[in-house]
Amino acid sequence: MFHRIGRAVVRHPIWTILAWVFVAAAVVATAPSLPSSSDESSFLPKSYESIQAAELQQSAFPSSFTPSAIVLYQRADGGKLTPEDLKAAAGITTQLGAKKIDQVEQVVPGPPSKDGKYVMGLVSMNDETAGQPKQMDAAKALRNDAKELTKGTQLEAKLGGSAAQGLDQQESSNRANVLTFVGTFVIILLTLLIIFRSPILAVLPLVVLLALVSTTANALIADASKLFGLEANSSISALLIVVLLGVGTDYYLFLMFRYRERLRAGDEPKQAMINAVGRVGEAIASAAGAVMISFLALLLSTLGFLKQMGPALAISVAVTLIAALTLFPAVCSLIPPKALFWPSKASWRKEPTNARFAALGRGVQRRPGLYAAVSGVIMVALALGTLGFKATFDLAAGSMPETKESMVVQSEMQSSYSAGAAEPTSVLVTSGSAIDQGALPAYEKKLGAVPGVADVSPAALSKDGKTANITVTLKYGSATDAALDVIGDVRNVAHAEAPPGTKALVGGMTSIFKDINAAVNHDYRTVFPLAALLIMVILGLLLRSIVAPWYLMASVGLGFAATLGATVLIFQKGQGHSGLMFMLPVIMYLFVVAIGTDYNILMISRLREEAREGREPREAASMAVRHAGPTVAAAGFILAATFATLMLAGNSLLTEMGFAVSFGIVVAAFVMAMFFTPALTALIGHAAWWPGRQDQKSAPSPAPGESGVRAEKERIGSGGRAL
Repeated sequence: MFHRIGRAVVRHPIWTILAWVFVAAAVVATAPSLPSSSDESSFLPKSYESIQAAELQQSAFPSSFTPSAIVLYQRADGGKLTPEDLKAAAGITTQLGAKKIDQVEQVVPGPPSKDGKYVMGLVSMNDETAGQPKQMDAAKALRNDAKELTKGTQLEAKLGGSAAQGLDQQESSNRANVLTFVGTFVIILLTLLIIFRSPILAVLPLVVLLALVSTTANALIADASKLFGLEANSSISALLIVVLLGVGTDYYLFLMFRYRERLRAGDEPKQAMINAVGRVGEAIASAAGAVMISFLALLLSTLGFLKQMGPALAISVAVTLIAALTLFPAVCSLIPPKALFWPSKASWRKEPTNARFAALGRGVQRRPGLYAAVSGVIMVALALGTLGFKATFDLAAGSMPETKESMVVQSEMQSSYSAGAAEPTSVLVTSGSAIDQGALPAYEKKLGAVPGVADVSPAALSKDGKTANITVTLKYGSATDAALDVIGDVRNVAHAEAPPGTKALVGGMTSIFKDINAAVNHDYRTVFPLAALLIMVILGLLLRSIVAPWYLMASVGLGFAATLGATVLIFQKGQGHSGLMFMLPVIMYLFVVAIGTDYNILMISRLREEAREGREPREAASMAVRHAGPTVAAAGFILAATFATLMLAGNSLLTEMGFAVSFGIVVAAFVMAMFFTPALTALIGHAAWWPGRQDQKSAPSPAPGESGVRAEKERIGSGGRAL
């Protein structure tokens, strides 16, 4: 099938390129804008208690609100607020409310801090646009107006709260996208220049990926998001850039290394490209299939953030796969090898005499047990770090630097008010009939007695008297581990001690984070096993084997554990982070497992190809390392380096993600695929391919234009490498 695809696109390259241009233009012209949200509650389904509590609060207390934004006033000299300052702050708050800013429903004075240095203005916004660009625009207007109104007074005003955090997160994300794109572009360009020593081969994939593949993929993602009602978080944009450029360059390398090998073997240029697609197409398709299935497994996630991420990433990889099998071969087949590889005159004609990968291959051949043991021990040692893993749920703080204004407000409020004052917890007690108000004081007292609760405000009753809203302020910040522990106790007491005939629901941001924690644990139990099972099915179909998929997936799983352990050691133990972002293990699992399988597939496919040439298992492993090793090394380096650019974003979420995924790719390429997998396969021998016979010598039936290839391959000898 892949020979036929290669033949079609190489014989009709102009039509192939025109088809891509036409499809890209049509898709981009009709695509809607990509919806985005930074509201954590929008990531949870309605079955969770925190969401049910929010809906009940909105219907029973339409005039009450949890602030969407907070204007925090303080004196410019840092001193205590005077009565005149308090009066001025109240006046500014009233003026902000009178400006009728879009999405802002009311602005009311809030309480002063216990130390007398701060006073708040509480801003209510339209709940239906929470986390959306409209609220971010409103936050920007509020911030500017507040600063303008404090001119001529002794006061300074800063804007915090969820809407302001969304605005700052968006600005940080835009900066991260620029840095990530520039870093990725430069790394890929320089690395390809070093590998091929050709400006055309270095620039070509970037032009193709950005001009056609990226635009097509982003438009299709927008179509899918609108069709299925999905929303994106702003942090996903940088990830999409890295996936598309990094994975696209990987597949380009898989193809071009094999194309150059066929040229060295004596194939005519166009036939060399056809044979390259035919030889490596199955490996690329299987690798992409494993990645896409892993990402699509996120559809089973209960978190909207991950549900949207899965299809978006899968679409990017699917479009990249199609480009690797059609667009790249068509473009490259139009350029004669002399021009394509210019200014190098020899690199595409004969294999260099440098024998680094040949030596590594011979080492695997002679001592497969030693290579498997050493690489396995390294991964096991790193995996022990997972025992110290802790999660943090403050997505806003993780998505921007601490110097952003909304983060400064959060920090100042935690020090001057109760740490949970910015995002209090609501306990809603509801009944089918009027609530017995006499039972509420005792109930409030029991809630206040929960360790970790700072204050409990008297209950407010709804107009119909059927619902009571009790505001509970915690001693800890809403996203801290301590707050999550306390909210669990608050829920237990609220449910168990609710007045007879009533039902209690606990809402607020800490409750939302508690439910996100439960949702992530659900994903660990469902997404991880399903992704592993589906990847094993792909491996089984590719290799026609029951044995090989098991040890390949075991090696990838060990690589994941080693990566998570290293990330814990670096960020929790080394840098003192309280925990890693809650979704990091899920994202890391999918990337490391899927992309680690990519390199395993490339290596094991080459090993099978060498075995079919009549070589014994150990020799086949040696030749696979020699010929596929350079491709795996180059692709692994580029992809690891592109993910490492996420560390330039300046926030803990993308820094942790960039390190974890890039480290996982290094382990997958330079430990698993280069040593662990071929060494294990050599040790297991022919049994690795049971019950199929994929390692048996195939009948000599060279594809058109490949006559003499075997002789030429033998002529090349053992002294070279594919680089």
